[in-house]
Amino acid sequence: MLQGFRAASQSWLGKIVVTVVFGLLIAGLAIFGIGDIFRGGGSNAVATVGSTQIPAESLRTAYQNQLQRLSRQSRRPITPDQAKALGLDRQVLAQLITEASLDQKTKDLGLRIPDSTVVRLIQEEPAFKGPNGAFDVNTFRDTLRQAGLTEQGFVQEQRAVAARLQLADAITAELPVSLAAREAIHRYTSERRAAAIVTLPDSVAGEIPAPTDEQVTTFYNERKGAFRAPEYRSVNLLVLDPATIAKPDAVTEPEARARYESEKTRFGTPEKRTIQQIVFPNDADAAAALARIRSGAATFDQVATERGLDAKALDLGTFTKSELFDPAVADAAFAAEPDTVSEPVKGRFGTVLLRVTAVQPAARKPFEDVAGEIRAEVALDKARDGLEKVHDAIEDQRAGAKPLADIAREQGLTLVSVPAVDAQGRDPQGKAVEAIPDKDATLAAIFRSEMGADNEALRTRAGGYVWYDVTKVDPAHDKPLAEVRDAVVAQWKADEVARRLAAKAREATERLDKGEAIEEVAKSLGQEAKTVTDLARGRGRDGLSTESVARIFATPVGKSGTAAGEDTARVVFRVTSATVPAFVPSAAGAVAVEQQYRTALADDILAQYIADVQKQAGISVNEAAFRRAIGGEY
Repeated sequence: MLQGFRAASQSWLGKIVVTVVFGLLIAGLAIFGIGDIFRGGGSNAVATVGSTQIPAESLRTAYQNQLQRLSRQSRRPITPDQAKALGLDRQVLAQLITEASLDQKTKDLGLRIPDSTVVRLIQEEPAFKGPNGAFDVNTFRDTLRQAGLTEQGFVQEQRAVAARLQLADAITAELPVSLAAREAIHRYTSERRAAAIVTLPDSVAGEIPAPTDEQVTTFYNERKGAFRAPEYRSVNLLVLDPATIAKPDAVTEPEARARYESEKTRFGTPEKRTIQQIVFPNDADAAAALARIRSGAATFDQVATERGLDAKALDLGTFTKSELFDPAVADAAFAAEPDTVSEPVKGRFGTVLLRVTAVQPAARKPFEDVAGEIRAEVALDKARDGLEKVHDAIEDQRAGAKPLADIAREQGLTLVSVPAVDAQGRDPQGKAVEAIPDKDATLAAIFRSEMGADNEALRTRAGGYVWYDVTKVDPAHDKPLAEVRDAVVAQWKADEVARRLAAKAREATERLDKGEAIEEVAKSLGQEAKTVTDLARGRGRDGLSTESVARIFATPVGKSGTAAGEDTARVVFRVTSATVPAFVPSAAGAVAVEQQYRTALADDILAQYIADVQKQAGISVNEAAFRRAIGGEY
C-alpha cells in the first residue's frame, strides 16, 4: 500500500486519488468500528472529527464525483437508489472522515509541509510543464480549470496529502519481517505432498432402491425450500436503440461515397516502406558520409560498417508513415526514391542518412465492396443523432398514459413481451431469457417496480433507452409435491448415494489407519489405488478437487483421511510424504515474499493506526445534514 501511495504521490492527480485510497482503506472501520460515529450533532457540518468539521459542500462534491465516475465505468446513469444500494454515500462519508482524522492528527503532531516544498512539488509535476520542459504557470492554471479545481484549493489539498503521506511513512517505513515469519511463509507456499488415493465413484454405493411414498413425503417436507418456485414477472419492454431505428436503405450513394472518401485509410492498407538509417553525431559527419557515397568512394553499407552497425542495427524496419515516431524521418523516408540515399535529416536522436529498400504500395478496397458497411454506419450515426427526438416523443406519449404496445406500433418499434422471468433472468423451464437488453440492470429495475407503475426509462450501454411495464406478478410459492415428485426422488437418491459413499469412505479410512495396505482396501471396493505426487496447496490435479488437496495437507504424513472428490465421488487417501525445499533468504522468490509480507503488514498497521486516530479524535455525524447534502431523505 505504502509503495502505491509513494508512486501515486509523484503526480498531482495521484496525490488527490491517494485521499480516496485512505478513505476506502478503512471505510468499514469508519462505519462499523466506532460506536458513536453516527450520533447526531447540533452543527451544520456533515461530520465533526475532533475540532475539524467536514462541510456539506465537500461531501456533496466528493459524492457527485464518485457518482459520475461509476456512471462512466458502467456506461449508464447511476440512480440515487442504486448508489445507496452500493453504499456509495457512506463510503464517501467514511473517506472524508478518514481524511479529516489524519488531518487532525497531523495538526496535533505539529506536522506541516512548508510552502517551499509545496511549490517544488507543483513545479516538478510533468502535467504543469510547458513546451520547453519547464514549469508554465498558464499550463498550471489551465489544467486546474479543466479539472474543476481552484488554485487555492489545489495547493491546500497538496499540502494536506503530503502531510498524510509523511505521517503514513513515519508509521510504516522499513518494517522488519522476521526470519521466522519468512520461513513459515516459505514452508506454507513451497511444501509439496504425495498421497496414495482411491476414488469411490457412485457405483460403489450399489443399487439404490426407489424410496417409499413416506420417505418421499418426509424428504419433501424437510426441504420444501429447495423445490420452491421463485417469483416470476410478466413484462412488456419497448427498446429504443440506434440499431433498431437505423435505416441503411435510406442512405444515398453520395452520402456513402462522402464517408468513403473521408475515411480512406479504413478501407485499405496505407503505403509501407522498409527503411535503413545511419545515425551521426552531427550534421558535418553526415554530410561528409553522403559526399563519399555519392562520389562512389564508399557504399551506404560500408559507411554503416565503419560506424559499427550490423545489419540488425542498420534496419529501422517496415512502417507506414504514421507509425514512424520521428516526423522528420517519416517525411524524408516517404519522399525518398527507393534505393537512394537521402539528404541528411535532423531527427530527434541525431542527424541520419536514410535509404528505402522496399515499398509496399497502398491498397484500397473499391467502394462497391464496402458500400453496405458504409451505409449501415451512416444510418447508425443518423439514428444516434435522431434518438433523443424519438425519446422525447415516446415520453410525451407515456405522459398521456398510452400503453407501450400502442407507442411501439406508432413509432415503428418492436414491443418485447416476456411472459415470465425470474430475478435471475430465467423462464419457468430454467432457460435464460435472451430478449431482455442490459439484463442485470433491467431485471433489477423490473423487480423493484410495481404493476401499473409509471417507470422511468433506463439508459442502455449502447446509448439507447428501455421502457418497461410489469403486467403480472406471480409470487414465489412452494410447489406441490405432485408437481416436483421426480425432482424430489432424484435428489433423495443423490443424497442416499452421497451418504453411502461417505460411510464406505469412513470404513476404508479406519482400515488404513489400522495398517491395512491401500491396495487391498481399493481391491475390496472394486477400485484401483494410485499415487499422486507434487501436490501443491490450493491446486487440484489428477482427479483431486481443491477440497481434497486441502484435506491432504491438513493430514499428518502416514495418516489417512477422506474428502469430497470431483463431481459426486469420494476420495480415500493416505499421505505418503511431504517435502519442503531449503529456504534461501537471498533467493528472488524469498525476497519477493518478504516484500509482499511487508506490504501486508504495513496495510494492517496503518489500518489499525487510522482506526485508533479516529477513536481518539472523536467523531460525530449530523444525519440530517448528511441526507440533505447527498440529496435525499433515506
